[in-house]
Amino acid sequence: MPTNSLEVLVTGGAGFIGSHMILALKAQGYTPIVLDNLSRGRKSAIKATPFYHAEVGDQKALQTIFDRHSIGAVMHFASLIDVAESISKPQQYYSNNVQATEQLLEVMQKNNVINFIFSSSAAVYGEPQQVPIHEFHACNPINPYGHSKLLAEKLIKARADAAGLRFAILRYFNAAGADPAGQLGECHTPESHLIPLALEVAAGKRAALNIFGNDYPTQDGTCVRDYVHVTDVCQAHLLALKALMKGGDNMVLNVGTGKGYSVKQVIEMVEKVTTCPIPVHLMPRRAGDPAVLLADATAIEKMLQFSSTYSDLETMVRHAWTFHRN
Repeated sequence: MPTNSLEVLVTGGAGFIGSHMILALKAQGYTPIVLDNLSRGRKSAIKATPFYHAEVGDQKALQTIFDRHSIGAVMHFASLIDVAESISKPQQYYSNNVQATEQLLEVMQKNNVINFIFSSSAAVYGEPQQVPIHEFHACNPINPYGHSKLLAEKLIKARADAAGLRFAILRYFNAAGADPAGQLGECHTPESHLIPLALEVAAGKRAALNIFGNDYPTQDGTCVRDYVHVTDVCQAHLLALKALMKGGDNMVLNVGTGKGYSVKQVIEMVEKVTTCPIPVHLMPRRAGDPAVLLADATAIEKMLQFSSTYSDLETMVRHAWTFHRN
């Protein structure tokens, strides 16, 4: 196993992507330090890892971490992520996703920690003017979640200009799947993501799956999304971390595959993998849902030599199903 004494603070490390990131960091010889308030994450997802139960904006708790550990980089996953919830609770999303990020950056600056990797989202783009979406596409978010991520990006860039912060902003499309070894998976409370919701139906934990709109301008009328395996998302973070530590340029990069799947196609794949029918209920469109979100992944492929390993739809569903059954 590679050896690397670097300690990396992982905020939101008990969440879906953060917990997988812990595995990936350890596999590369890094030492992750986890901060999570456990409002959405699960303590059981963190094993044999230094853990601090605190809010990401709690500067006293953050200072304790920086005093106790030689933090060389921060990976900031802690975030509220539900688009529908953001519409009903916009102030909560601003406080958690924007203000807390600013408070974290202040403590980093005080402690001369300059390497920062931020979990952003394709939601910053809003309704795309063209697909696939490249990083220079205009950012016009259409929901408070997307607005909160864009505001956080602007804070990061301002801190870089003023104080020398070195950053990688990674705009995820739809993270999916589960640890290939079956140790971890996606388990939100409440669940809001399509694949785990469909798998809950297959497992008999839910009677039917709600489809929000079937009159979008897509091939079958349902929304199309770019799904990327969570292990591939973590690989993108590792590549970004290595680039920053070697003095690489600041970067804003999409994390996606450039392949799109509709809601109906995902349901059909879940039925194939699980051999279970998935009853559906057709619901009205949700506010703030673009018809198509599809990444142009050219930049991350060129800049970081990133390539997805597990991000075909069947593999993502199979890995997620293995986790849900266990």
